[in-house]
Amino acid sequence: MSYVTPAEFATKMIEAGESKVLMSTKDTLIRSYMAGAILALAAAFAVTIAVNTGNFLVASLLFPVGFCMLYLLGFDLLTGVFTLAPLALLAKRPGMTWGGIFRNWGLVFLGNFAGAMTTAIFMAIIFTMGFSQEPNAVGQRIGVIGEARTVGYAAAGASGLLTVFIRAVMCNWMVSTGVVAAMMSNTVSGKIMAMWMPILVFFYLGFEHSIVNMFLFPSGIMLGGEFTWGDYLLYNEIPVIIGNLVGGLTFVGGMIYATHYKTSPKRVVTGVGTPAE
Repeated sequence: MSYVTPAEFATKMIEAGESKVLMSTKDTLIRSYMAGAILALAAAFAVTIAVNTGNFLVASLLFPVGFCMLYLLGFDLLTGVFTLAPLALLAKRPGMTWGGIFRNWGLVFLGNFAGAMTTAIFMAIIFTMGFSQEPNAVGQRIGVIGEARTVGYAAAGASGLLTVFIRAVMCNWMVSTGVVAAMMSNTVSGKIMAMWMPILVFFYLGFEHSIVNMFLFPSGIMLGGEFTWGDYLLYNEIPVIIGNLVGGLTFVGGMIYATHYKTSPKRVVTGVGTPAE
């Protein structure tokens, strides 16, 4: 697997964040577009497996194939740049500013959304025979998912918003762990093994991922789900984006930076078994 130590991949995280902030507009948009499209296709794949087998665990076990593909191809998700880009600023890398970070986040959001919407339209055509028939079983299932995770949260009021926010925090704790885990190995097989585990956890536990939802919810609207664009944005996408940002930056980027990049000096032993604080 060619294991890379935490101190080494902490530096890789900062270098990756710096590279993403300095990337050209063209490359940022293309890479984020493809990431959104591939992850959306993986979500459609997983829902199809769940419907056809009746087993959500099997769907969750196979969903990470999409994340692995987009990562190995060098494409970018908003959840990943939420975690990596600010680390370059914290490390005082030349040219890093909040303006540059917000620019990167904005471009990646646009690219991810466009890619996910492209896949959503393509899959809606497939599920409805070019919109000439009622949605098939998979299309109907996607519509129900959208309803439960928009108006379902809205019906619970503040408790629903708190729940969707916490699910989003937990999601990017796991997804960004997958991004970082890929840096733990120098081999393709090692990267895939390391990424697969946290992505499986996030998907099976039903956490909220902003880019997956860019596919599921517009698809649900096109396929007859009983919720609106306003429901999707207010009760899901906006709180999910905020939660993804908090989860990735605090539980992954911030923690690894604080202990593996900015490691504190070890305590000095002044006597036998008596370390000095």
